[in-house]
Amino acid sequence: MSVGTRHAPANVEYTHLPVLLHAAVDALAVRPDGIYVDGTFGRGGHSRAILARLGEHGRLIALDRDLAAVAAGGAIKDARFTLAHSGFSRMKELLDGLGVDHVNGILLDIGISSPQIDEAERGFSFRLDGLLDMRMDQSKGQTAAEFLMVASEREIREVIKDYGEERFAKQIARAIVAARDGGNPVRTTRQLAQIVANAIHKTEPGQDPATRTFQALRIFINQELEELALTLPQAADLLAPGGRLAVIAFHSLEDRIVKHFIREQQDRDDLPARFPVRASELPPPRMVALGKAIRPAAEEIAANPRSRSAILRVAERTEAA
Repeated sequence: MSVGTRHAPANVEYTHLPVLLHAAVDALAVRPDGIYVDGTFGRGGHSRAILARLGEHGRLIALDRDLAAVAAGGAIKDARFTLAHSGFSRMKELLDGLGVDHVNGILLDIGISSPQIDEAERGFSFRLDGLLDMRMDQSKGQTAAEFLMVASEREIREVIKDYGEERFAKQIARAIVAARDGGNPVRTTRQLAQIVANAIHKTEPGQDPATRTFQALRIFINQELEELALTLPQAADLLAPGGRLAVIAFHSLEDRIVKHFIREQQDRDDLPARFPVRASELPPPRMVALGKAIRPAAEEIAANPRSRSAILRVAERTEAA
């Protein structure tokens, strides 16, 4: 989901700035009569841009597992538009139910949206004090606080290390468990941020010491990397020849999955050495990468600082079976 403006009061309507809006929609090469999927509706910035390029016979199907996002999508009154409460890993199942076999483009804008960050009660931000929830879909699943209440020190350490790439994961996990064992389990964002700050003696300039820990817990609680890994093969199956896949990632773990997937789809060099076949006899690649990865321009970063880590990769489905 896209990221936008900084901290808005809870009762104020958000100004949501979709990241790489024009680059992502341009990458889809929208056909007026095509069928497209916005796998992460957020607040609908990309969806509205796609609808603006569709003709009367075009169709857009959007998904989001955040009930608040789905509620916001109710403002779009357009017969060409369908919005479902679902994670994008259920994309094929959802489209099957709608009678859609193939689509002409799929957009995934991965991560967290500004409304999620800027609502203290969602528990995503270490800058705002609220219950440590972190679920994108608050209708089900374990909260971050519930995980920290029952997980072992080893489990906590592995989550923070693997999903946050935090070199002080051991110290942070130990401090969280010590607080819990001392009768002060972690229940709020500010409490967790203080524990992390006390456990870390060195941090990167300009970065809050809690950044990586909060990222790790959010990714783990929402199974974000697993969702992405399950979705990409479905996208390849759903795209019609010439269809485009555009994915906006916000950190290296996500981008690595996307980059490797596209490479695997177009790589024909996995045969044993000296295999007796000519290059012309090899089957064509299933997908091909289009251009280099795209990052926000300086002007976009200045207007929307949260976009600075975004990276867009685009691939096209070939005629290959």
